[in-house]
Formats: sequence, C-alpha cells, structure tokens
Amino acid sequence: MKTWFITGASRGMGRVWAEAALRRGDRVTITARSVESVRSLAEQFGEAAFVLALDVTKPDQVRDAVAQAHEHFGRLDVVLNNVGYPLVGTVEEVSEDDVRAVFDANYLGTLRVIQAALPFLRQQGSGHILGVSSTLGHVAMPVIGMYCATKWAFEALHESLAAEVQSFGIKVSIIEPGAYATEFGKPGTAGMAAPMEAYAGIRNAVFSGMGTMERGDPQATAEAVLKLVDADDPPLRLILGSHGLPQLRATYASRLETWEAWKSVANQAQGVSTTMATR
Repeated sequence: MKTWFITGASRGMGRVWAEAALRRGDRVTITARSVESVRSLAEQFGEAAFVLALDVTKPDQVRDAVAQAHEHFGRLDVVLNNVGYPLVGTVEEVSEDDVRAVFDANYLGTLRVIQAALPFLRQQGSGHILGVSSTLGHVAMPVIGMYCATKWAFEALHESLAAEVQSFGIKVSIIEPGAYATEFGKPGTAGMAAPMEAYAGIRNAVFSGMGTMERGDPQATAEAVLKLVDADDPPLRLILGSHGLPQLRATYASRLETWEAWKSVANQAQGVSTTMATR
C-alpha cells in the first residue's frame, strides 16, 4: 500500500489517477482549489481519501497542505504534481503578468510542493516524486509557447532534482502525456492573451489543428502510472500515448541532423581549450 499526495485532482488525469490508487487500496491526499470538487471521493473511499484545499500559487498553503498530509497518514510515498493550465497567446501578444501567472502555477507551484515534501522524503529515506509534463516539454508550438516554456523548465527542474536526491533513496519521474480527451485547454480552463489581428492566421491554423487532433482516453493512463510507481527502477521520463514517441523521434532526428551540419562552425567556436584552474 502506498500513500499519495496529488495536486490538481479535481478533474482530468489527476482525478483518474487518484481514483485508480484508491480503488487498489492505496491512501491518497487529494488536493484541489475547491474541496467541493473532490469531496465525493472522500465520501466514496472513506478514510483512505484525505481531501484538502490547495492553490499551489500560495506558498504557505502548500507547506501546510504537505505537512497535514504527512501528519494524517504518517508518511509520503508518491508526490504527484499534476497542476497546470495553458496560456494562449503569441510571444508578442502575452503580457508579463500573463507569463508570471502561468509560470507561477505550472513551474513555481510544482517547485513549492517538491520543496515542502523533500524534508519528509529524506527523513524516511524513500519516496517517488512524479511531475506531469507533456510531449510539449520537448517540442514547442506557436500560440501556446509560454505553456511550452513552463514545461521545458519543468523538465530541467526534475532532471536536476533526480541527480540531487538519488542518494537519499528518492526517485523522480516525469510523465509526458500526448493529447488526451480531457477538459484541459477548453474554453474557461486556459488563460487568454489579448489577440492581435496580425496573428489571426497562425492562431486559426493552430486551433484548427487542435480541433482535429486524435486524443487518447484518460482512463487508459491509470495502469501505466500505477506501473510507474510500482517499478523498482522507474524511468526518469515516461511518455503516455502512442503518438508521442514517433513525434519526438522525428524531432530529435531533425535536431541531430542540423547540429551535425553545423558541427564545423560549432567546433571552430571552441577556440583553444583551457581549464578553470588555468584561467
């Protein structure tokens, strides 16, 4: 039996994974900005489900929620950061306030939860930190570039973290879903920058492409995530869905081709090598 702490569990994949963990007999601290949105899980699963209100943009509330979860169940085995929301707008359209808001939720919110949980995980000498990124953590798209930027930063955060906490017995995994049929990105769930007419063409093309995109079944992800947390040696990155790997294989093949083509220019820029000690 594992003890989970899940953010953003009111709907979508966060709720799917919370329900899957509870159904198999695990204990879960279920957090959401509105307690009412997840109260039914506590009613259904009783003492195994501990419901807390949590807005990850509020540092004090994050620290209190993680501490309450640890006190309530006595340990933390799986810390799953699922909170995230998109910001729609081109680079020229978005304001600094727009960008701060999306980074506050998607990046700093995750950092706050990790920092609050780490003392407990280090003390017990175990734990698994899961962060929900996206295949867009590798490939950026127009019009949602700021959301992609949060995921690129998110990837670096977890990759560094994995190296830093390995000696404490703590595991780190990044979950990278492709497109799924959730409410994510639908009207009312995304931040919207004030649109400029100059970008109407690219904006319409992106929205049209998203509208015809094949989307996976969120319920089908539950077994994969349970396998991930049960693995003795889990991967740093796990793609969810059948479309992600072909997309990323093509993306990295193209990048390698470009880097190789410009290798002579890159090598010339090395100059005469030195070490820090001789400078």
